Amino acid sequence: MLNVLKNRFEQGCKTSKYPKENVQLLPRYRGRPKIDPDAPADVASTCAAACPQEAIDAAAKTIDMGRCVFCGTCERIGKGRFVTFTQDFAVSVAEKEHLVTAGDLPDLAAHSRQHFKKLFGRSLQLRQVSAAGCNACEADLNVLATPFFDLARFGINFVASPRHADGIVVTGPISRNMKTALLQTFEATPEPRVVIAVGSCTLTGGPFRGSPEVTEGLDTLLPVDLFIPGCPPHPMSNLHALLTFFK
Repeated sequence: MLNVLKNRFEQGCKTSKYPKENVQLLPRYRGRPKIDPDAPADVASTCAAACPQEAIDAAAKTIDMGRCVFCGTCERIGKGRFVTFTQDFAVSVAEKEHLVTAGDLPDLAAHSRQHFKKLFGRSLQLRQVSAAGCNACEADLNVLATPFFDLARFGINFVASPRHADGIVVTGPISRNMKTALLQTFEATPEPRVVIAVGSCTLTGGPFRGSPEVTEGLDTLLPVDLFIPGCPPHPMSNLHALLTFFK
């Protein structure tokens, strides 16, 4: 025991100081996309044609973050003249239509459900449902329990049973085989309950969009309160969304 205490003392506190202090992510991180409205039409069209997710509207000069997998193809092909990816990890929205953007997003705190803040301000228990996910989004949610992020210090925890939860966090494209299990989990969660969609697969079907085996958007099945785009969303995106929306 003395050795454990000695090691802890030598290592110091490993927990991030966010949100009291800003976090600077690595340069290679692709966060909120920004579109140049003055970009040449041919460059915009080239980027739109190259997008594997058909997330870019060249005419309107917007990008759908719900479809986007943040692969960076548009930025690379356009050489940053049309789309650039910033290091801003605050990409979450409360309304799905806000995912279609030219780079500006509404203030998430201003769009948060104030009654949820009153209900869950000091304690938020969530049940995570992997609806046929690849484990990328799931891994970046699990890492929130590590000492660096320490989600529990904010009163937010993931629980084993939906009956003990205040809401569900859904990842994956929601396959035909997982649809019933997801709906049963939702029904088992007592009201008032929240629904959080995490990752492009859950938001729009992701790379599997168009397949009859998946659901093209959790909002077609359940009322979604919070949309967190990404493939997968960075842990800081998840943390920022939870703290801003519910705290």
